[in-house]
Amino acid sequence: MFHIVLVEPEIPQNAGNIARTCAATGACLHMIRPLGFEVSDRYLKRAGLDYWHLVDVSYYDSFGELCARFPSARFFFFTTKGRKRHSDASFRDGDFLVFGKETKGLPEELLLKHPGECLRIPMISDARSLNLSNSAAIALYEALRQTGYPGLLSEGELHEHKWSELEGKGQG
Repeated sequence: MFHIVLVEPEIPQNAGNIARTCAATGACLHMIRPLGFEVSDRYLKRAGLDYWHLVDVSYYDSFGELCARFPSARFFFFTTKGRKRHSDASFRDGDFLVFGKETKGLPEELLLKHPGECLRIPMISDARSLNLSNSAAIALYEALRQTGYPGLLSEGELHEHKWSELEGKGQG
């Protein structure tokens, strides 16, 4: 199981989308205060749809509090300042994938303490950053890919005659 950490998230729709991704993958969600929204925010709830019961969400007053709770955990910090690509890291079960607030990213002092664990998702030079929920999904699915998608369904269910029908129409 992987862990997604949001440090001071500001936009409820992003947090809701990330919660839905965590629900669909079995990842735990950790949110570091202050949050830019109320947990009861309707936008947060709407973005997470009816998946909230599937998400293990924990809240902390600081990043240090999270680290104290998981002292032997491995943390990877996703930032536009990272020197390594996200796909160059070797993820393993139990890793924490850490993301900063939408407007400022992760605190620089945190990045300076962990330079070898700072990862960047490649993009063109003119783009400032990716959307937070997209970044979390990209990172989480790379970690899941590397570990063989444990516990996740790999095949969809479609009756054999429907597949034959689609393939016959060139849509397979």
